Amino acid sequence: MSDKTEMIETGKLLEKGAVKGYEAIEKGTVEAYKATEKAAVGGYMAIQNAVVGAYKKIEDSFVDTFLREEGESIEDAKKRINEQLKK
Repeated sequence: MSDKTEMIETGKLLEKGAVKGYEAIEKGTVEAYKATEKAAVGGYMAIQNAVVGAYKKIEDSFVDTFLREEGESIEDAKKRINEQLKK
């Protein structure tokens, strides 16, 4: 085999190695972005659920204390109030 042929073969092997290396880097980067996205969305959802849950407790307490009529459930009071607001 000539020096030129050996250089070509060596170049092809280097090319294959470089492509495999870049593919591994790409895969790792994509996986890292997906993990970051999942963590960020999960954190946001936890905060959102906590805030909404706290708001609903405050809302229910307000309706129970100030707007609910005797013998009426909190949900029924909310429905009645919403119907009154639509008029």
